[in-house]
Amino acid sequence: MITLDQHPSGRHFLQIPGPSPVPDRILRAISLPTIDHRGPEFGALGRQVVAGMQRIFQTRHPVAIYPASGTGAWEAALVNTTSPGDAVLMYETGHFASLWHQMARRLGLEPELLALPGTDDETGLPRSWRHGVRADLIEERLRRDAAHRIRAVCVVHNETSTGVTSDIAAVRRAIDAAKHPALLIVDTISGLASADYRHDEWGVDVTVSGSQKGLMLPPGISFNALSPRALDASRTARHPRSYWAWDEIVEMSAGGYWPYTPNTNLLYGLAEAQEMLLGQGLPAVFARHRRWSAGVRAAVQAWGLPTQCADEALHSPVLTGVVTPRGVDADALRRTIHERFDLSLGTGLSKLKGRMFRIGHLGDCNDLTLVATLAGVEMGLQLAGVKTAGSGVAAAMRHFAETPAQAA
Repeated sequence: MITLDQHPSGRHFLQIPGPSPVPDRILRAISLPTIDHRGPEFGALGRQVVAGMQRIFQTRHPVAIYPASGTGAWEAALVNTTSPGDAVLMYETGHFASLWHQMARRLGLEPELLALPGTDDETGLPRSWRHGVRADLIEERLRRDAAHRIRAVCVVHNETSTGVTSDIAAVRRAIDAAKHPALLIVDTISGLASADYRHDEWGVDVTVSGSQKGLMLPPGISFNALSPRALDASRTARHPRSYWAWDEIVEMSAGGYWPYTPNTNLLYGLAEAQEMLLGQGLPAVFARHRRWSAGVRAAVQAWGLPTQCADEALHSPVLTGVVTPRGVDADALRRTIHERFDLSLGTGLSKLKGRMFRIGHLGDCNDLTLVATLAGVEMGLQLAGVKTAGSGVAAAMRHFAETPAQAA
C-alpha cells in the first residue's frame, strides 16, 4: 500500500517503458458499470475493439484479443503455429528476446538463438544487446536449412530492455530471399501504437502485443494479429491448446464475443484508447514519439553518456537506454532519483543490471513531462557524483523549442 509519506504531493512520474501512465479519460472509461458479456451491448463493443485493433496493427486479417499479459500472447503465437520438436530460429536482441527463447524451450520446441558475438568496446556490454536484428544472418542461416526444418523465425521489433528497434520488413525480405517457408513471428509488445508497425505490408504472420505500453492501458490484454498463412499453420499444429486456440476466439470475436469471460472493463478502456490514437491519426502518433525520443537522446548526448542503442537509425521512439560510467551503479542511481524526486525509471535487466537505466517516453506524455523527467535524472547524476559534459535539460529544451510538434 502506498502511504502519504512516500508520495506527499503531486503526481508520481512514471517514466518506465511500460506499464505506461494511464490517461484520466481511459481510467474513467474503465470505471463504467460492467455489462453482460453475452448481451447485445457487449457484442457491439467487441466488434468495435476488434476492428480498431485491425487498424492499429494495419491489417485486414483477424486479431485475437486475450485476457492475458504479453507473455500469454507469446505462448499463443508459438502453440498455434508449431508442434513439439519443431525447430524455430530466434534472434537475441535483449532480455525479452531471451525470455521468449526460454519459453520456446519449455514448450518442447528446439529453438536456435542467433546473436552477434562478443562484447562492445565502448561499454563492455554484449554487442547483440546494442544492435538490432541482422537480417543477413537470418538469411544465411535459412539458406543452410535445406530440409526446411525451421518452422518459424521469431524476432522482437522494439526491444524494451535496450531501446533498440529492428527492421521487420528486412527480416521478411531475408526469409523470402532464402526461399524458405518459415513463418515470421514478431513481438511488438512495446512498439505497437508508439512505433510505426505494419503487419500486412511487412509480411508478418503473427504479431504479438499487449495493452500496457503505447495503448496506454493497465496490463491485462494481449493480442495476436494473424495472417492467412498463420491460420493455415494452426490447423496442423499439434501443440495442445485450449485457452490460446485461435479457432474459437477468431470465430466468436468476429461477432463481438469471446469463448470465455473477457475483461469487460479493460475493453472499455481499449475502445477509448483506440478513439484517442485513431482520432489523432497513427502517422501523427508515430511522429510525436520520434520527436520525444530525439529530445531525450539530445539530453543524453549533452551529458556525455552513451545510449544502449548503438545503431543511429534504430533508436526506439518508445524508450532510451542510458549507460552509466563504469563504477556507477545504475540501480543505486535509480533509487536515489526515486527517493528524492518521486520519479521511476526502468532498471537494467539481466545482462545489463546495474550498468544502465531506461527512460520511457511513450503514451500519455508531453514535452514538459520529459523536461521534468530529465531534470530529475540530471539532479540524480549530480548527487551520484557523475561528471556530465553539459546540461541535458537545456539540450532537450532547445530540441523541443526548435522542433515544433506539428513539424515532426
